[in-house]
This record gives sequence, C-alpha cells and structure tokens, in this order.
Amino acid sequence: MPATRPRWRRRLRRYGPAWAGSAIVLAWILIAIFAPVIAPYPPHAQDIVNRLAPPSEAHWLGTDVLGRDVLSRLIFGARLSLLAGFSVVLLGAAIGVTVGIVAAWARGFVDEALMRFTDLVLCFPPIILALAIAAALGIGSTNTILAMLVVWWPKFARLARALALVQRSQEYVEAATVLGLKPIRILGRHILPNTLGPLAVLVTLDLGNAILTFAGLSFLGLGVVPPTPEWGSMVAEGRELVEQWWVAAFPGFAILTVVVGFNFLGDGLRDWLDPRTRGR
Repeated sequence: MPATRPRWRRRLRRYGPAWAGSAIVLAWILIAIFAPVIAPYPPHAQDIVNRLAPPSEAHWLGTDVLGRDVLSRLIFGARLSLLAGFSVVLLGAAIGVTVGIVAAWARGFVDEALMRFTDLVLCFPPIILALAIAAALGIGSTNTILAMLVVWWPKFARLARALALVQRSQEYVEAATVLGLKPIRILGRHILPNTLGPLAVLVTLDLGNAILTFAGLSFLGLGVVPPTPEWGSMVAEGRELVEQWWVAAFPGFAILTVVVGFNFLGDGLRDWLDPRTRGR
C-alpha cells in the first residue's frame, strides 16, 4: 500500500492538468449544447436604458453598448466558436491525412506532386493566407471556416505522410502486399490505424489554435455577421471601452480557458500514448 501512493501521486501530477483540461472542454461543450436553457436572456435582446451596465445581480457579467447581456452572448457565442474550431480541424485532418497517406503509398510522381503542392501552401504564413482568403470570400462564418480550411490541412498531410512511410516499411505491410491484399484495404486496415495516435494528439492540440484563429479573424471583422454572438467579435466591440472593461474581458477569458483546456488535454493525451512515459 505505501508503495502504491507515490505512484498514484506521480500519475496525478502527470495527468492532473489533462483531467482539468478535459473538464474545461466538456464544460464548454455542455454550455454550448444547452445554451438556450442556461442563458438568462436572449442573445440579441437590447436594453438601451441599461447599456454598458456593470456586472450586477440582473446582469452577472454586465451589458454591452446596446444593452445586451454579456453572459447570454458569451454562452451562445460558445456554439459558433466551438463549431468553427471542430469543423476546421476535423475537416482539415481528413483532407490532410488522405493526401499524406496517398502520397506515402503511391510514391513517385504522385508523391512529389502532392508534397510540392503542400509545401506551396506552407510557404505562406497561415494567418496571413487565411486573412487574405477570408477577405476575398467576404464576411461570414462559413467563408471564414473555408478560408481557415485552406491553410489547415498541410500540417496533417506532412505528419500523415511521415507516419505512413514508417508503417509502410514494416513487415506486416509487406506480408499483406505479398498476400495480394488491395492497397485500399492495406491503407484502411493496417496503415491508418497505426498512425492515429500522433494524429489524434495533433487534432487535440490544434483545436484551441483553430478557435483562437477564428476569434482573431472575427476580431478583425472577417468572421461573423453582426449581431451574431461570437467571442472574437465581442472582444472587438469592447476593445476601446477601457472603463467598461467587462465587455471585452469576459469573452477574452472564455477564449483563454478553452485554449488552455485543449492544450492541457492534448499534452496529457500525448503523454498517455507515449509507451515510454505511460507507466511512470
């Protein structure tokens, strides 16, 4: 029994932040799902008489320039922010993994063409390229998600190709090839499952980055169409209100918590999937 306690303490120290991150992420997901039940006011309801009211019993997080309840808009804003983050990362991962695995298996001209195109996209700073595409497509959450998707898949393609090349050189893949299995079956049943661990870690860590990028584009006026509640646009609305600090501070804190939550969760998942540190 005494020898067990230090081991549990070590695991608690190692995975404690991961559990905290999981709790934060789960809490925000539940808030987004049950927003109509949780929010005390409709997100678009205006009360000009009580505009820029400080936090009080009636409005726990105060009101904005149009008298809208900041807490209600914060709760509803979680829906769009989380949806945008999950959409960009999951779709980007699907496209990138497909490109990377096909390139690793095909080799030759196909590999060279796909990877050179991937390098071409990676040559541009992601936020600058996404900003240019979003500006060209016009304001709107769908256009912003599409703009981010264009710059999001290359990192997954690079990682998937490297992992697939390692798996392709393994004996079990050579044995499956000798047995006459079709390439699509080898890729789907053998190579892809053995590359999911590192890819899952990248997906988890990237979710916070995607939410932050979407909020940044919304802050610059390229995200959502007003008066849709979204964290980045809410921060933009209060950026010049120094005395009414609550208008921008609480949405900014929401962005901080969800990004930290995904980072903690990703770090914990990476440690757990690493066989060298799992048993420590």
